[in-house]
Parts: sequence; C-alpha cells; structure tokens
Amino acid sequence: MTKYLRLKNVLSRATVLTTVLFFSTVANAVSQDSLLRYKYFFLEGIRQQEMGNISASFDLLRHARDINPSAPEVYYELAGYYVDMKDNKMARLNFERAVELNPDNSTYQERLGQFYITQKEYDKAIAAYERLYVSNKARQDIIQILFQLYGAQSNYKKMIETLERFELVEGGNEQISLTKMQLYEQMGEKRKEYEELQSLVNKHPLELNYRVMLGNWLLQNNRKKEAFAVYKSVLKEEPENVAAQLSLLDYYRETKNIKMEEDLTVSLLKSRKTDKETKMTLLRHAIINGRSDGSDSVSILQLFDKVLTLPQQDADIIMLKAAYMSLLKAPQESINRLYEQAIAVEPENLRARIALIQSIWDSKDYDRIIELCKPAQEYNPEEMAFYYFQGLAQYQKRDNEAALVTLRKGISQIKKDSNPDFVADFYAIMGEILHEKGLDNDAFAAFDSCLQWKPDNVEVLNNYAYYLSVLGKDLDKAERMSYKTIKANPTSSTFLDTYAWILFQQQRYDEAKNYIEQAIKNNSELNDVVVEHVGDIFSMTGNVEKALEYWQRALQKGNNSELLKRKIQLRKYIAK
Repeated sequence: MTKYLRLKNVLSRATVLTTVLFFSTVANAVSQDSLLRYKYFFLEGIRQQEMGNISASFDLLRHARDINPSAPEVYYELAGYYVDMKDNKMARLNFERAVELNPDNSTYQERLGQFYITQKEYDKAIAAYERLYVSNKARQDIIQILFQLYGAQSNYKKMIETLERFELVEGGNEQISLTKMQLYEQMGEKRKEYEELQSLVNKHPLELNYRVMLGNWLLQNNRKKEAFAVYKSVLKEEPENVAAQLSLLDYYRETKNIKMEEDLTVSLLKSRKTDKETKMTLLRHAIINGRSDGSDSVSILQLFDKVLTLPQQDADIIMLKAAYMSLLKAPQESINRLYEQAIAVEPENLRARIALIQSIWDSKDYDRIIELCKPAQEYNPEEMAFYYFQGLAQYQKRDNEAALVTLRKGISQIKKDSNPDFVADFYAIMGEILHEKGLDNDAFAAFDSCLQWKPDNVEVLNNYAYYLSVLGKDLDKAERMSYKTIKANPTSSTFLDTYAWILFQQQRYDEAKNYIEQAIKNNSELNDVVVEHVGDIFSMTGNVEKALEYWQRALQKGNNSELLKRKIQLRKYIAK
C-alpha cells in the first residue's frame, strides 16, 4: 500500500484506550481470546501510526476490525484514513458505523457532522450536530455551526430558534437581537421584528442608542410621527446626542423640512461632539445634493467655514474643501491657501504638500518648492517625490552640486516596487548633471541605470547616444539606441539629427544625408549645432555648395566656433 499523509485524529489516545476497555466488558461481543487479539492489533496500529508507519498502521487497523467488527473506535480510526485517500464512500460508512456503535460519543458525532459538511449534505450534518447539541448545550461553537447550517438552507425559523439557544448560554445582547430582527424582516414578520427591538429597548432603558435604533426602525417603516417622538425623547435626556441628531436629520429630509434640516446640519457641524467622519459625511451630502450649476456653492462653502472655525486634528476636512473648490474651478491661489492651511495643521500630509508643489511648479518659484520639499523629507523620508522636486528645482536654478546631493538621497529610497517612471527620471537628471560636469563615465552609468528602469525613455536614449557619438565611443551602441528613438517618433528633427550624426561618425555618409534631410523637412528652424551638422554631411557627400550654405547659416545663428570658420574658409569638413 502506498504511503499518504495522515490527518491528525481528533480522538485522543486516552479516549481510544477507554473505548477499548469499555468493549472488553461486553461479554457477548467477542470471545475473551478474540478481544485480547483485537486489543493487540488495534493498539499496535495506533503505535505504528504515531511512528509514521502509515501503511502498516492501516493494515493493522483493518485486521483489528475483522477480529472485532463491533468496536466503534476502529471504524473511527479507519474513517480518517479513507478521508486522506479521498475515498468518501468508505469514509462515510466508517464514520456512520462508529456513531451507530457508540452514539453517545461526542467526538464521533462531531467528526461525522464535519464530514457531512464537506460533502455539502447539510440535512445530515444538521441531524448530527443536533444530536451533538443534546449532550453539549453549553458549547457555543456547536450552536454557531447549527446557525450556519440552517442559514445555508435559508431556514429562518430554525435560525431564530438557534439564536435563542445562544441567549440561554450567554444571555441576550444587541447583536443577537439585531440578527433576529433581520431574520424576521426576511420572513415578513414586521410585528415580531418590532417586538424584538422594543424588547431590547425595555431591557436596557438607559441605553439611548437602542431607543435611537427604535426610532430609525419606525422611520423606515413609515411611522414618522412615532419616530419623531422617540428622537425628541432621546434629545430631551441628552441634547447633544449625535446619533439622535443624525436620525432626526434623516427625519427632516424624509418630511422635506428643508429649514430644519439646514439648521440641524449647521448645529452638527459646529458641535465639538460630532466626530470628524460624521462632519465629512454631512459635507459630502451637501456637495452631492447641491445644484449641478454650482449656484448653491456659497452656502456649501459657508458650511465648510463653520466647521473650520474649530481646531482641526488633521487636514481631512481642509482637503475636502480644496477638492470642492477645484471642482468649482476656483482660482488656484485660493486653493493653494487651503493646501498651506492643511500643511500647517498636518505637516506630514503628503497629498497637501505634493498638490501645492505641483500647483506652483509652473510659476518657476523654485525657492518656494525647495522650501516645501526640505521639511517633507523629515516627515516622509521614504517619499521620493520630495527629493525629485527639490533636485529638479535646484537643477533649474543651476545649483548642480546641491541637486546631485538631493537626487542621490532620493535614489537611496528606491525599492523593488518603486514607480519605474519616477526612478528613471532621477537617473536621467543625474546623468545630465554629471555630463555637464564633464564626468561622462558617471553620466553614462546613470543613463544605463535609467534605461534599466525604463528601457523606452526616448529622451535619455537620444541624449546618451548623442554624447557617445560626440566622443566617438561605442558607436554601435549609440546607433542602436538612436534608432529606437526614430522608430518611436519618426518625425522628431532632434532624434533624426542624432541618428544622422551617428551614421556620419560611422562614415555612413549617404545614409546620414538621407536622415538629415528628413530632419530638415520636419523642422526648418534647426539650431546652430544641427545646422552645422547638415553642412558637415553635405560636405562629405560631395555637395560643397550646400555645405557652405548651411555652415554660413550656422554662423548667422550664433555659432562662432573657430572650427566652423575654418570649414568655411577651407571649403571642406574638418573633424578637429
């Protein structure tokens, strides 16, 4: 017999031995000799099982069963093996036989019930657990399983009876009452549903929230006057009871009493006892139910102002107001003031600070951006955006040394799940700075890192390829990178010029001429460097007049290099 995994048996070994001893007293079951032989093989089967000798154990237990077919414990043990072998038919027969022979054994009953559940035989599972419940009425887990089994059959009546068993064990509570109410609702038993809730209120006369629940039920069932009376009785005892006020607010909405609804909304928003989440819900309700043309925006903004007169623990309500003002297309300066207010209340608020930075970026107020980013790195050191914006701002100010320091700090925060586009931008900017500093090897390493994160970054592919071509290094690599850019954007004069210049450096002059002409076609206003390249290419393809024309244009565009002047003077291309 092949070995297989053996599940842990819930029957303790002490129980097994006790059962064996019990059956030893049954004189008419088997002969004394057979009983001794049975006990030997059964216990040896258990011992082999404990040692992990599964096949041997299974064979010994089957032999024990053949010796004493009236022993329930051996059927129970064998049933577990058949479960492991996924032989459900034999598992069922053995579990059922064990229970038949010893119906008072709770372990057998429970395991049989569990087996029926795995087979989705809920009627049989219910019968097993009901038998189990008779001798285990204090076990809440059994009651819970029965509740779920009756639920699987949508047997609401039995579910309620099962909940009443819970109440006998642990007494009534809110959750049980609410569940019973839901079941009565499913059954269409409105009267019983109401009586259950009323009973909860009567049992807990000092618990005002139960009375509010009663009022809510009355309101939902169109008994508005009774609901109103309940809410008022609660508020008489506790005037600032938020739950009662919110329910009363629903009542005013139901009865179309707009004036009272507005007054109560303002009262709730101004109250220190109303929690922030409730206030935000009220404000969202006002926004959602506001007129689509925004004509009531003034009154809604006034609601925000009433809330914000109180000290704020965080920036959530301020940010909600900023979002609403953005929806209204309010002036950006007024929205930015809200972002600043949010940061003052909650300096570590990411959304407010990033939104403010992005908003003022177009103004090119780089000092302000740096000022916003620096403290943010203390509050949120893992957020790469603040290193990015600060480094970029410093780069725009031509403070390259400071920009490098900032960007390197940002790179130290890179993780496997970091945004590839974001990481690529870090390395791209670093590469440009390092190139400007004349540190080409470091620049190229940065570009390589950029392309590992974003292989299709065409700007970096173009610049990297061009820098290599100027140095006359790795021209094959440069050509491959540059070709990717013109495949991605075949009309870019910048990309076409780079590719043409690399071909020129590879002495592929005719091909270079073809691509440089495409660059001219797509952009007649080329810069002085590109115009000089055009002249160089025409020169090396034998068109001296065209070469002189473009060299002269480059000179007119401000290219005053001595090398260019010598080309014009000598009427030929000079490399250096």
